[in-house]
Amino acid sequence: MSTSKTNPKVDEFLSKAKTWKEEYEKLRNIVLDCELTEEFKWMHPCYTFENKNIVLIHGFKEYCALLFQKGVLLKDAHGILIQQTENVQAARQIRFTNVQEIVEMEGILKAYIQEAIEVEKAGLEVNFKKTTEFIVPEELQNKFDEFPALKTAFEALTPGRQRAYILYFSEPKQSKTRESRVEKYMQHILNGKGLNDE
Repeated sequence: MSTSKTNPKVDEFLSKAKTWKEEYEKLRNIVLDCELTEEFKWMHPCYTFENKNIVLIHGFKEYCALLFQKGVLLKDAHGILIQQTENVQAARQIRFTNVQEIVEMEGILKAYIQEAIEVEKAGLEVNFKKTTEFIVPEELQNKFDEFPALKTAFEALTPGRQRAYILYFSEPKQSKTRESRVEKYMQHILNGKGLNDE
């Protein structure tokens, strides 16, 4: 591995890692062997090909993972790609709980990374669900019927903000909780703000 390909921000990230340090370093070596550019995005080591995000290294409490930005487009010949949550449309991850798993899978990981690069070279894109394909929760629809201005304000939001609200309002199992979430954010929507906007 030539040092010219490493990014000082990733060096710093690795030096401060309290968990998964050995796993991160092994994953980093494998990815750098695949001729990708090492960058640091979203607080994680990120690897790009011609400025397109290919794969990200990240860790959680239970596991660390290699996250493929367009993992849904990979063939997944070994059936090892995991969809993190049901709302993640494009990315898929391969999870590890120890460095030995990574060592044993090195050849497979390199094959997946090469395939991800080929997906990028071919210009393949993920067909994201349109906001209109998400089901508007009944509690939000009731407020739209009651306050037409709310519906107008909601439709004026960016598709990403609309999706965030729909997913957040749909989460709770109880209608009462869904309703209180809608009421809490009505003014936010009327002000043209997204879920996490101040």
